[in-house]
This record gives sequence, structure tokens and C-alpha cells, in this order.
Amino acid sequence: MFDTDEKLVPGPTLRPKDAAALVIVRRGNGNARVLMGQRHGRLAFQPNKFVFPGGKLDPCDQRIVAGGNLRPDVLEKAAVGTTPSRARGLALAAIRETFEEAGVLVGERTTKPPRTRAPAWENFFAHGVVPRLDGLELIARAITPPGRTRRFDARFFMVDGNAIACELDAAANEELLTPKWLTLEEARALDLPSITRRIIDEVEARLFEKRNRPIPFFRYTRGNSGLTYL
Repeated sequence: MFDTDEKLVPGPTLRPKDAAALVIVRRGNGNARVLMGQRHGRLAFQPNKFVFPGGKLDPCDQRIVAGGNLRPDVLEKAAVGTTPSRARGLALAAIRETFEEAGVLVGERTTKPPRTRAPAWENFFAHGVVPRLDGLELIARAITPPGRTRRFDARFFMVDGNAIACELDAAANEELLTPKWLTLEEARALDLPSITRRIIDEVEARLFEKRNRPIPFFRYTRGNSGLTYL
């Protein structure tokens, strides 16, 4: 389920940090393309791997005004094990990280962006865009196994490419090299974390098989990898 070649760390098990990732899907000419980027080789967690944009929840994410909220059914599933406010913040974290790492702003244009003291969101709003959450689907959740250099409790959200309000020229940043739009087959041919490969399978199933699927929850229980559903 997760990569087995990640460095193990001795000592007490690290507590997973809340995180979120965003899978943006563009459809056309009979193909679906997803936005991915390669992590820098110097990073301790998943170096050189291709991943979806995403990262840790920031406290400011729970205080941001959005143009549309998560649908009740999505919020209910995203809030399993946490609060609705934190679940909403995770969805906003996925949008913020996508902007920071890939220069893609998911939301809608506005002439009166909200005010904030958070630098990352201030930069987001400076482009005249307010985030929207009502188009997001929760498609998976995964907790990094014990003994890894980093541990995350990550929600994976998916949104249609039509939700993009603005797309900037993305320069390489501290985490992701230049992002790319890839077909699912092109993505599968890359060096992926095992969980990312599972998410690609989930995206394909939702696009071409059955949209209203149960939401997989990947985690380790008593030392064994397990799969349940939200």
C-alpha cells in the first residue's frame, strides 16, 4: 500500500499530521489528465516521487472564507474522526497547496476578495480568486505507516478542471518541480508512491466505471496494512 523503501526511524511512533491533496482532472479528446509534480530529491519524505499537489493543514485554513462550501455528504465523510471545521480546513489546505506548488487556483473570480493576515492566502486572493469547495469530492483517505520519517493522515479530494479560475506559470518551488498534466497511463509509468498509484486507480474507476463508490481508507492496524471504507 505504501512504499516499503522509505527510511524507518527508531523510537516512539510519530503521530500523523493532518494533510490533504487535490486531484484535478481535465477531460477531453477521450482522455483524462491529472496534475502531478515530482518532489525534490533532497526531501526526506518521498524524494523524487511524482505526486499530486498537497500538504499539511495550516491553522489559517480553517479561518478562510470560501465562495461555496463542501456538500453535506462530502463534509460528513471528510469529518470522520475530526470536526466539520477541521474537515473544511483540509479541503481548503488542498486548494492552497495546489496554488503554492503548481500555480493553479481552484475557485471563482471575484472583485472583492476576502481579507486575511495569512501570507499564503493573501497571495491567493491577490489574483482576484476566492476558493470554492462545492465541486470537491472526497475520494480516499490514507495514513502513513508507523516508523516512517514523516507521517500524515491525508484526505484526497478530486475536482473537475472546470473549477480552475486561474492558472499561473509555475516555477519550481521548495517541494515540487515543474508540474505536468498527465494521462492516467503516463502517470502510471512514473516513479510513484504506492498510495499515489492506488489513488490513480480510484480516479479511473470514478471517471469511467462508477462515480458513487465507497471511499477507501488505507491504514495500518496492529502492524498490518488494511483497507476499510468511509
